[in-house]
Amino acid sequence: MDENLRIPERYFTQTNEALCYTRVMEKDTLIILRESGLKATTPRVAILKVFAKNHLPINAEHIYQKVKISGINEATVYRTLLSFEEKNIIKRIDLRKDSLYYELAGHHHHHMICIECGTIEDFETCKIGSISKDLLEHSKKFALIKDHSLELFGICKACDRK
Repeated sequence: MDENLRIPERYFTQTNEALCYTRVMEKDTLIILRESGLKATTPRVAILKVFAKNHLPINAEHIYQKVKISGINEATVYRTLLSFEEKNIIKRIDLRKDSLYYELAGHHHHHMICIECGTIEDFETCKIGSISKDLLEHSKKFALIKDHSLELFGICKACDRK
């Protein structure tokens, strides 16, 4: 993955040990789109702002509900998500749910998902780098690992107490 196309770290902030996206202002959305080689159309700016306001993965239906008041149709949402994914502005997250979920790319982290209530918690601890070296040394077919994704599924503390 080309690291230059990911959203720069300056668009993120650390709060209460949970990753939160800073408020992406009009100027910032224009910069992100320009740096990715995309024109700053009304739908692209609106959809990017929805991502900026949601620090957890969201699906196309959630985005559509937020932007339809602006006259943006569902097909435009899906086309925009595809172009954002191709330009590494967003990344797809497998939450084992009935639709695809996405979040802003740029800050490396993973997710824990409660299989009872759907609660999602981000975590940054990642030992995959050291595991990857060992895997590659023993692999007969692979020479390089370019990217990875890690989602852990379990029971949150609130559901465990029930």
